[in-house]
Amino acid sequence: MRLLLVEDSRDVAGILYDYFEALGYELDYAADGRQGLNLALENVYDLILLDVMLPGMNGLEVCAALRRHGLAIPILMLTARDTKEDTLNGFAQGANDYVIKPFDLNILQARIEALVRHTKPENFQQKIRCGALELDMGTRKVVREGQKILLNPTCFRILAMLVSKAPVAVTREEISYQLWKDNPPDGDVLRNHIYQLRNQVDKPFDQALIITVHKIGYRLYCNE
Repeated sequence: MRLLLVEDSRDVAGILYDYFEALGYELDYAADGRQGLNLALENVYDLILLDVMLPGMNGLEVCAALRRHGLAIPILMLTARDTKEDTLNGFAQGANDYVIKPFDLNILQARIEALVRHTKPENFQQKIRCGALELDMGTRKVVREGQKILLNPTCFRILAMLVSKAPVAVTREEISYQLWKDNPPDGDVLRNHIYQLRNQVDKPFDQALIITVHKIGYRLYCNE
């Protein structure tokens, strides 16, 4: 899922980035209203997280401008202002939901997913399979041949990429970009994650599913 976060507080933005990127979401970020408006008009997102109090152009103005441009994308407003008038004004400008700061991250996630599920139900296919391997994207559980496999968030994201593309190979560059965007960590950290993933997914079983494709990346063998 791809989100646009428009929030002038770097601290709040950092918390949201860490939380949602760990869940596999892709986020773009704007620190002011005009930049957020431009990004929303130039790109395709599943939802916009839009702070109300923004420099340059406030969130209500951004929301109204997006609706004037005909964008039907879900908009979830974030604000510290909790009066009835503020809430009603947000909805009047075209917001789909309104969350008061400070907010619970799990509740915010649930509201985001409820809004996107309503507009793009295909984004919420809960279970994907590759032979005897099954991933539940909602609960982030992995099962192989009836045996539960515990994975950390990074390994789960890698496995989900491999399952979604199987049996086609996923390049190392593609995996790295999905995990860290343009700021990959120093050293061959990806190799370490693949090693951990193989220990959990392949080592307890006779057949290895994670296949190294020389000079390219990795693919998943889907045994039927």
